[in-house]
Amino acid sequence: MVIIMTIKKQLLKLKENWLLVLVVLVLLFLPAFSPIASTESLFRNSAYDDSFAVKGMVAESAPGIYYGGDFAPDVEERKITKSSSLSLETERGEFDLAETRLKDIVKSTDSFILNENRQKYGQGREAYFSGYYSLKVETDKYDSIISQLKELGEVTSFNENQQDVTGSYTNTQVELEVERARLLRYQQMYLEATDVNDKINLNDRIFNQERTIKYLEDSLKRVDQRIEYTTVSVNLMEKQSAYSNIVFVKFSELVRKLVSSINSIFSLLFVLVPYAIIALIVWLIVRRVRK
Repeated sequence: MVIIMTIKKQLLKLKENWLLVLVVLVLLFLPAFSPIASTESLFRNSAYDDSFAVKGMVAESAPGIYYGGDFAPDVEERKITKSSSLSLETERGEFDLAETRLKDIVKSTDSFILNENRQKYGQGREAYFSGYYSLKVETDKYDSIISQLKELGEVTSFNENQQDVTGSYTNTQVELEVERARLLRYQQMYLEATDVNDKINLNDRIFNQERTIKYLEDSLKRVDQRIEYTTVSVNLMEKQSAYSNIVFVKFSELVRKLVSSINSIFSLLFVLVPYAIIALIVWLIVRRVRK
């Protein structure tokens, strides 16, 4: 009987203080629906995505030889084409000297400059030069030339790509032999033909066959040239002045930052207002209960 009376007293107290219980429940469940919680969740997802993107970017920059669709593993003498890009930065006032040395390297190694583009940026003390040079160098001299080019300035980036074209090269050779054999048959048939129409028809076939053979031969020659000569792209950049990017902040930018700061304060206030109201209600209830 005493236990039952105690429970009834507790229930009566709960009924009298139901508002206080409601406030406590609201305080417990409010963080789950607050903007801060959703913001933290969004931040975690964004951090995960950024981390994944960085890993993907690193994987894509991994070096190696690209193999075509037809690898031809049984061929011992591989056909490899190569290309590279080199970016260099020279000290201020040394761009012309570096460019002259680059052209001397090209001349002394019997290489070729296929494309050259020189630009000047800025005026006065802030002026600086940059140049782009597309070179064709003999593959046998490639390593030596790259070493010399790297001495022209500070290396800011260097990329090298290789492609194994053995499979496609071998297939083209086989196709060329087949077309040559077909041409010989057409020529033999032409010599043996007695009908004029047959000779005209065979003459057209021989002409088309010779064009096909010429196309395949030129294709092999182009690949041979790509193997014998490597394409090197050189970007030469003069170091910019230490004062080139120093400017006074604009008044519009100051106003923009001021407005952004005020907006941040208002956003914080709107987040804190619900908590302040709840705290006020709790304080009023506690004060009333104590009275």
